[in-house]
Amino acid sequence: MNEKTRPILTSLVLFFVAGICEIGGGYLVWLWLREDMSWIIGVFGGLVLFMYGIVPTLQQSHFHRVYAAYGGIFIVMSIFWGWSFQGTAPDTWDIVGTIVALIGVGIIFYAPREGERVWSKQ
Repeated sequence: MNEKTRPILTSLVLFFVAGICEIGGGYLVWLWLREDMSWIIGVFGGLVLFMYGIVPTLQQSHFHRVYAAYGGIFIVMSIFWGWSFQGTAPDTWDIVGTIVALIGVGIIFYAPREGERVWSKQ
């Protein structure tokens, strides 16, 4: 892996980990409150959601860009979560929406900006 792709791969891994923490933690709280599972599941979900609050701080960009780009990643991961864990296959509009969201992520988070060294070695 070269020096140009490593920061991008690292950011994508961090987005994925944040998504697992937010969607997974939220799903555990959902199971506790909506599916009458043990409160221990809810507490564990809350701890996982707390971890979600920490993971985005590891990104090498500005707060607003991290959270805006993460919104697109969240959309994609939510669609896959519903498909994987609840058996709800995405329809055409889900797929179109995820493509639009990923285009937005690419523009917001990875577009080169003059005067910023976010993706280069500092």
